[in-house]
Amino acid sequence: MPPSRSAVTLSHRLPKEPPMNDSVLTSVLLPVALAIIMFGLGLTLTVADFTRVLRMPRAVLVALGTQVILLPVICFGLVTLFELEPAHAAGMMLLAASPGGTTANLFSHLAGGDVALNVSLTAVNSVLAVVTLPIVVNLSLDHFLGDGQIGLQPLKMLQVFAIVLVPVALGMLVRSRRARFAERMTRPVKLGSVIVLALVIFAAIYTERANVLDYIAAVGAVAVLLNVLSLFFGYVVPKLARLGERQSIACSMEIGIHNATLALTIALSPALLGNSEMSIPVAVYGIVMFFPTAAFAFYLSRRTTDQRAGSSV
Repeated sequence: MPPSRSAVTLSHRLPKEPPMNDSVLTSVLLPVALAIIMFGLGLTLTVADFTRVLRMPRAVLVALGTQVILLPVICFGLVTLFELEPAHAAGMMLLAASPGGTTANLFSHLAGGDVALNVSLTAVNSVLAVVTLPIVVNLSLDHFLGDGQIGLQPLKMLQVFAIVLVPVALGMLVRSRRARFAERMTRPVKLGSVIVLALVIFAAIYTERANVLDYIAAVGAVAVLLNVLSLFFGYVVPKLARLGERQSIACSMEIGIHNATLALTIALSPALLGNSEMSIPVAVYGIVMFFPTAAFAFYLSRRTTDQRAGSSV
C-alpha cells in the first residue's frame, strides 16, 4: 500500500539525521576553521573601517538594504519557483542570509571597485548578520520544514555570535597591537581561507555522496541564478540610487558573494542546525559562484578601463 500524502509530507518536513553529526569534523574542526577565517578578517580591519560608514551612509544603507531585504525575497522566489526540497530550500535561504566574505574584497579589487567600501560593508554586515541571519533561518525552517523545528534559538544565537564576532574582535586587537604581523599574515590567511572552504565543501558533499549528483542537478540552477541575480541587483540598485561606478561595483561583489563557510558551519554543526541536507545548496554554491562572479568582474574591469580610455581621448 503506497504511503499517504500526509506521510510523504511529514517525511519531507523531518530532516534526515546526518551521518556526520557526531564527527570531529562538524563538531570541532569546522567551527575552529571558521573562527580562524573570521580572525583573519579581523586582522584586516580597524576601527576606521566601521567609522567610515558615517562618511558614506547612503552607499552602506543601499548595500545593506539590498542584501538584508531584497536578497532573501529573491531567494525565496527562486526556491519556490523551482520547488526545491524543504531542507534544500531552507539551506538556500541560510546562504542568502549569510554576510559577504573576504573573497568579495578580492573580486572588487579585480573589477575596479571601492575596496574600502567593501571592507566597511563586510565589517558592518558581519555584526548585523548576528541578528538578521537567525531571523531568516528560523522563518525559513518554520515555513519549509513545518512546526516543531528547532532553529537558532537565543543560546544558539550566542554561539553564532561567538564564532563570528569574537574572532573578528581578537583579530582587530592583534592588528592594533602588532600591525606589521597582521599585514604579514593577511595573504596566508586568505590562502588558508580558500583551502578551508574547499575542504568544507568537499566534506559537505562527501556527507551526502550517495545522492550528490541528484542534489547538484536539483539545486545547481538555483545556486547559479542566486549568484547571478545577487551580482546584478547588487550593481543595478546602487546605480539607481545614483552611487558612483566604483561604489556600485563594491556593492555588487559584497552582495553577490556570501560567506559559505559560515553557512556550512551553521548547517552542519550539531551544536547549531546539524542538517547535512541543508548544507548541500551551500556547498554547490561555493563551487559554482566563482564562475559567474569572475566573468562579471572581468566584464566590469574591461568596461571601466574602456570608459577611462574614452574619457582621456
